[in-house]
Amino acid sequence: METRKVQRLGPSTLAMTLPAEWASAQNVEKGDEISIRMGTNGALTVLPESVQMDEPEAIVHCEQLDADAVERAIVAQYVLGRRIIRVEDDEGALNSDIINAVYRAETQLMGLGVIEETPESIAIRCSVDAEDFTLDNLLERLERTGRTMRGEAIKALDHGNPDLAQRALNRERQANKIFVLLLRLIFTAHENPTASRSVGLEDGFPLIGYRSIAKNLELTADNAEDIADIVMETEGHRLSVEKSVMHEIRDLTSAVDDITSLSVEAAVERDYDLAIDVRTSFAELAAHERDILQGLPEMQNEDLLRVREVLVSLEQTAQYAVRNAEIAANLALNEESEHTTIR
Repeated sequence: METRKVQRLGPSTLAMTLPAEWASAQNVEKGDEISIRMGTNGALTVLPESVQMDEPEAIVHCEQLDADAVERAIVAQYVLGRRIIRVEDDEGALNSDIINAVYRAETQLMGLGVIEETPESIAIRCSVDAEDFTLDNLLERLERTGRTMRGEAIKALDHGNPDLAQRALNRERQANKIFVLLLRLIFTAHENPTASRSVGLEDGFPLIGYRSIAKNLELTADNAEDIADIVMETEGHRLSVEKSVMHEIRDLTSAVDDITSLSVEAAVERDYDLAIDVRTSFAELAAHERDILQGLPEMQNEDLLRVREVLVSLEQTAQYAVRNAEIAANLALNEESEHTTIR
């Protein structure tokens, strides 16, 4: 780490020179404007104006890539914050598989659209700006989407309604769009600290925690998808259990919904008490699940397996909520509160 002396230029002005190597790499010259941001932890961030003016662009050369690899590359460049992504074949015209991969990626990602197409290349542009969303809002939207999927899947299982299960399955794409958009904004804020405030944060400290919470919420949507799949694959589209057992599963689902929502609220509000409540509720929820399993009557192994699969999906969702509550606790304890004094 390099150190520099602070010099006084006037009665109330202190100054420090910029490293020549940094100024050269960033094309900063005398008379240029730079951005200065004061962080909450005492850090001072200096950014050249070009960081805010540039429109990042990436070119994916597809000559040696198959369609799946091109699709993954587009998603990755989107996550990394590129504004324009070009897919090019330097050896000739794009084949139909590559073209289809580009359009598949476009439908997966929020705010992405084709802006230019020639036989040899396709350019897609992301119209999403960091100022359009906050990370807190997107976390809450992702949690609500997963909760809605879970509710639809369990209700479909209760009533033997495949249409309702299919509705839950269709929402998975929206959940994935929100998740990938969250990743894009997190990477953008990490790369450019001035963007942190645009996405609702005072500094970049919470970013790694938000990345983990987003992934846990995406996995809870996958759990709901698993339950919807059980509905679609089961004869009669319902569990072969007594109504009282199904009622217990519905109650358990409601308890899972409560702690998934509470864990995200704890993170967004930096509330340590809510994080503790999640852990307490999880213990009660786990006991409820054990009671359901122990109270099951004799049934065929195939039917028992489906019941256990549903309960495992609900338990995993609850465990992800506990992980999110642990992250929320870390975020909360990094700030002054009735529980913590920071010196």
